[in-house]
Amino acid sequence: MTAPALEARGLCKRFGALVVTEGLDLNLAPGARHALIGPNGAGKTTLVNLLSGVLRPDAGTIWVFGQEVTSEGPACRTKRGLVRTFQVSSLFPHLTVLENIFLAVSEHAETSFDLWRSAGRQRHLLERSETILARLRLLNDIERPVSEIAYGQQRLVEIAIALALEPKVLLLDEPAAGVPGSETDLLLEAVASLPSDIAILMIEHDMQMVRRFAQSVSVLVHGRILMTGPPTDVMASPEVRSVYLGETGHTRFALDRGHA
Repeated sequence: MTAPALEARGLCKRFGALVVTEGLDLNLAPGARHALIGPNGAGKTTLVNLLSGVLRPDAGTIWVFGQEVTSEGPACRTKRGLVRTFQVSSLFPHLTVLENIFLAVSEHAETSFDLWRSAGRQRHLLERSETILARLRLLNDIERPVSEIAYGQQRLVEIAIALALEPKVLLLDEPAAGVPGSETDLLLEAVASLPSDIAILMIEHDMQMVRRFAQSVSVLVHGRILMTGPPTDVMASPEVRSVYLGETGHTRFALDRGHA
């Protein structure tokens, strides 16, 4: 029997008297395309921080391909293939797109370098950087500083950096946050083009993104999983609708219209 790519068992996290995550179980199969949704304050970011090792749980365990990683930090988990992106951009804005990716590729290869002078002597690293950029359709912007490209493309650069770390499990923390609607198709196409053997957990508010990306969806409410199932079943659930409508107080949040 194949071990889950990522598994959380009974996760609990408290900040003083505030319980943010309580008895949470989550199971991600190899190659999964899974979305995590939930109202504001549900604990989504805390869960990602727990899974990636930024936070330590007060109780419960975390497993990557059958190996417990609960006590390991982010760097160790990355080496095991668990990689994440962040809601807020962490790129080097004054470096070019290629330079940003090359830094990540070189670091993952544990190769010391003096940026471009050494890069010329490490052609295989440059070729790998270019291959990743080609997959995400960023070759036309390869020599442009990150600060000069559209925000949606910057999010693609962040995904490219994550790919440079050769993930087996990829946590996408609100990849469409701040991305104009005109650029979300590009982002979705890029995510759809990622290798099928990578298990992806996407935390997202945009229900159209969720519909088009996810094979399964979990709803997080008050630090617990309320429901897991196919997107159509989850979005049709009266209980899920009640959670969101209760949060907004009216029908502005309409799952059936694809808004979040």
